Amino acid sequence: MRLRTIIFFLSLLALVSTAAGGMHYYFSLQASAISLAHRRAASQTEVLANQISSFLSQNQKPVEALASLGELQRALARPDEANLAAVNEVLDKFQRSLEVDVCYLLNRQGLTIASSNRKSLDSFVGHNFSFRPYFQQALAGQGAKYLALGTTSKKRGAYYSHPVYPPAGGPALGVAVIKAPISLLESNLNLGGEEAAALLVGPHQVIFSTNRVGWLNRTLWPSTLEEWEAITRTRQFGDGPWPWSGLTRVGEHLVKDKAGSEYLLYSRPVENFPGWQLVYLTSMAGVAQWAFKPYLQTTGVVVLGLCIFAGLGVYFLYRKASQEITRRRVAEDDLRRSEERYRRLYHKTPALLHSVDTQGRLVNVSDYWSDALGYKDEEVIGRKLTDFLTPQSRHQAETEVLPLFFRTGRIKNVSYQFVKKNGEVVDVLLSAIAERDDQGGILKSLAVLVDVTALKHTEEELRQAQEKLREHSRDLERQVRQRTREITSFLKYTPAVAYMKDAKGRYIMVNSRFVELFSLSTEQVWGNTVYELFPSEVAEQFSQSDQQVLKTKRPVQVEERIRHDDGFNTYLTVRFPIINENGQVSRICGIMVNITDLKMAQEKLRRLSGSIMEGQEAERRAIARELHDELGQVLTALRIDAVWLRERLKGKGSDLKAEGRANNMCAIIDHTISEVRNIATRLRPPALEDLGLVDALEWHTSDFEKRTGIACVFNWDRVPEVDGHTAIATYRVAQEALTNVARHSGATSVDVALRGDNGRLTLSVTDNGLGFASEQLSEREGLGIAGMRERASLAGGSLGINSQPGRGTEVRLTLPVKPISGGQH
Repeated sequence: MRLRTIIFFLSLLALVSTAAGGMHYYFSLQASAISLAHRRAASQTEVLANQISSFLSQNQKPVEALASLGELQRALARPDEANLAAVNEVLDKFQRSLEVDVCYLLNRQGLTIASSNRKSLDSFVGHNFSFRPYFQQALAGQGAKYLALGTTSKKRGAYYSHPVYPPAGGPALGVAVIKAPISLLESNLNLGGEEAAALLVGPHQVIFSTNRVGWLNRTLWPSTLEEWEAITRTRQFGDGPWPWSGLTRVGEHLVKDKAGSEYLLYSRPVENFPGWQLVYLTSMAGVAQWAFKPYLQTTGVVVLGLCIFAGLGVYFLYRKASQEITRRRVAEDDLRRSEERYRRLYHKTPALLHSVDTQGRLVNVSDYWSDALGYKDEEVIGRKLTDFLTPQSRHQAETEVLPLFFRTGRIKNVSYQFVKKNGEVVDVLLSAIAERDDQGGILKSLAVLVDVTALKHTEEELRQAQEKLREHSRDLERQVRQRTREITSFLKYTPAVAYMKDAKGRYIMVNSRFVELFSLSTEQVWGNTVYELFPSEVAEQFSQSDQQVLKTKRPVQVEERIRHDDGFNTYLTVRFPIINENGQVSRICGIMVNITDLKMAQEKLRRLSGSIMEGQEAERRAIARELHDELGQVLTALRIDAVWLRERLKGKGSDLKAEGRANNMCAIIDHTISEVRNIATRLRPPALEDLGLVDALEWHTSDFEKRTGIACVFNWDRVPEVDGHTAIATYRVAQEALTNVARHSGATSVDVALRGDNGRLTLSVTDNGLGFASEQLSEREGLGIAGMRERASLAGGSLGINSQPGRGTEVRLTLPVKPISGGQH
């Protein structure tokens, strides 16, 4: 029994010891695995953060080169068709060379005036991006890098901006921008499997890029309504929504998702992108697996060890060794994949990259470096970097740059000249940082070279263009001086008054005739308005014309009366605006010509014409009276005798021929009497004097219809009683217009309308005839139109003619009237 008890306790002790050893081993293994996982996660986070920072900085130098090109400066200074075409060609070349999404150009207001995607449906041209921080920062004079979701294309991208300055210096004309795709970055974040996730997190904890598609555009941690409103205001991540990713922090480096899965979390800020960080997550399930599998195997070994301890001990040691080897292989595979990603990024980045050791020998060059210089890798690896430089650059590198780099571990924007394999010289800007060992010693460099050969050529072309511009400017200055002398001479010796005002009506320039006419000195005039220089009635008429020019932005021609020492003078004044680049009136110019003598001559001519027409009317009355009184009486007597003779011969068959001739004589005399009466009436219709204008026109239109066979309709409305001069003018215009209709129009109907309204009398004669082109009106003045115009002018009115080929003609007379009493009708 004692032996059994001892064996039992020994067995129990062995079992407990084995279990305790297994548990100790499990927890030790778990702690080791977790510690290793922490180190791997921290290391992987650091590597990825550096890779992302390098990737996001690769287009900063190209955008600086783009912003310095003359095509962009000229397009911003003068955005005409030729300059925009030139800048679009440059943007297209940069877009193709850099393999980016789009290159575009913004003016100072943030409006896109040129873009490489101008032909796409989501073209940036015409869109305003002044709200973007990259625009605001660049316009303030600093290049900017910015990550955002495009408001127009709805594509995520990295934006690189730089101000475009004028050649002569001064404030920025606009901003050049390159937008790079985020797809290449995401391919480097694709870690494979479900055990790890990399997240590029922006301000307000929005996940901008990740290899976990389900977490994209979500917030890393729960967000409040105020934080959502802040995200919306930035417009950096689209219009939302931005739901929570489901991650909850349960420790400094431990988080849990909605499903309860735990992850190790490490984060690093992204260099040169404030507010941005790389977050790296590793699944704790994978970490626990490293410890749990050995535990199960150890427990099995303990159970089986009760029977075959030695064999299982060997098997346990073998399995443990196999697991360690497998774990090392996994780590090596992860390291190899990481190196492969780094190598792919190193060789595929569109920039010249190389590394040199402490002896200045090349140890690595990117594929882009080899292709750009025309060498194969085996031709350059192991050779000194200075072997590929021009003598001047080699001396600079050996005496200044390399000693400075190995002393400080950093150089920036060093200008070198490399010699390509074909002998061509390439200008570059070199920046480099050092890779150090654990003791801080420099192992090798990582250098980035930007090809600025085209920029150098552009600078030379710009220098030549500036020289041509200076020569052109001198020629323009000479022409300006010549034109200034000519304009000054014109203003000095012209007999017309000339002046210029600003938009507020203040005189800023007057000629010598202005000073002489108004007896004012130049100093008295400058800076003052018309109200400060002239009497109120003169100032008011000047101001009204100025206001009309400001309102219509068109030239205005007016007649103005101004009192001088010799009495009132009449001036024909032309005022016209000068429009600035914003479409606003900046200056008002005026030219005044004295037409007093011309107006007096016109008045004399008008009185003479009136006298002639009054004489014509008197002559018409005299002729009508003579026809009626003298010729009418003679014809009446002749008719009495002819009737007596006809009656004597009637019924006598002895002379039938004489009787027939007597009858014909009576008919001819009756017709002649009727024609004489009609002629007298047309010369001076009795109805015009006895009954008034309306009855005279009604009689005349009826007579016109009988004589011509053309349907004539006369309408009138509210016609006031008018004086004889106005009535005669209206009647004669209607008479002449109807005569033209009968002779020339080929019309079948004509409408005559007479209306009075608001102190004006309007006569219109409208036919449906052939019509004519209005521009040919001067060729038709012989159709009585000149006489009608003269009558209208003498009566103080106006005559208008509206006609189109095939659409008839309208003659419209408008006269001012002062009713003598109540209207006729």
